[in-house]
Amino acid sequence: MNLDKLLTKGQILWLTHIGALIPLAWLLYEDYTPLASLLNEDFTSGLSVNPIQDWTLRTGKPALVLLILSLSCTPLNVVLGWRNIIPARKWLGLYAFAYAAVHFYIFIGEDYGFQWIYIWQDVGTKLYIIVGFSALLILLPLALTSSKGWMRRLGKMWKKLHQWVYVAGVLAVFHYIWVVKADYREPIAWGILLGIFLLVRIPVVRKRIARWRSKLRGPAAPRPRRSPA
Repeated sequence: MNLDKLLTKGQILWLTHIGALIPLAWLLYEDYTPLASLLNEDFTSGLSVNPIQDWTLRTGKPALVLLILSLSCTPLNVVLGWRNIIPARKWLGLYAFAYAAVHFYIFIGEDYGFQWIYIWQDVGTKLYIIVGFSALLILLPLALTSSKGWMRRLGKMWKKLHQWVYVAGVLAVFHYIWVVKADYREPIAWGILLGIFLLVRIPVVRKRIARWRSKLRGPAAPRPRRSPA
């Protein structure tokens, strides 16, 4: 299936914005009971007795999913030739950072109440805090330098800087694994998917995929020669 024939770049961007905002919109709908009750008389809050934990989990997971999706754009272009998804890569990364920032704020602000003493005490005993915060710190400069202006200013350094997004992805997967503590199947599945995307980025693998695609397309049709004037 050729996605480029089905959707334009603009349509993919619209779907990206809508899809990225749905988890937050649904979370707000479930959390803000008075508004939801006006829209639905039979409404019962979808949050548990621990809404802070719900907010923490339901902002952290979209951050990971959106980050993995942003990292999928280039491999999908390499393997399947889907060029129209490339512009969505930046926005998926920015939404991932936004969810991660909200996730971090809820952790230190709502859960710990900005009690830095208790936060610092837990940092030494809970490795997932260090790993998650490291991923957020990596995403911060990438989000700040995502514009075309910064791309021109940084030149070749821009690409090297933004390759750190894969490190952030790996850290985010390990953060998720250490947070769940029990059923590791889903975070490991995301980790395997990330590993496949990293594999496609290896130059040797990328070249072999390019040869495979060229064989599937068959020999290029010869260009018609111009008749002499």
